[in-house]
Amino acid sequence: MAYSSGMAGVLIGLALLAFWFFTMFDVVTSPEEEVRNVPKALWILIVVLIPILGGLVWLARGRPQVAREVWPVPPGPGMPKGPDDDPDFLRDLDRRMRGDD
Repeated sequence: MAYSSGMAGVLIGLALLAFWFFTMFDVVTSPEEEVRNVPKALWILIVVLIPILGGLVWLARGRPQVAREVWPVPPGPGMPKGPDDDPDFLRDLDRRMRGDD
């Protein structure tokens, strides 16, 4: 029980250190041309000199944006469609329901 307050501090310190390593690695491995707002070298300095706040700012303002795909993607030629969108299927279904086999 005597270590419970000290252990929380150690765990918080390790979490902050892991966050700093993650952001530092992320800055270093990001392509130079995709880094936003300021040059990559300046981002490295910001993350090194202001560890937690610099990492948060990097994640919010400097990290490259991920290209998002438009959703939903409409079916194009050659793409499968649902059976209710296929006129041949609907005609065949209607014929089978009437017993015209």
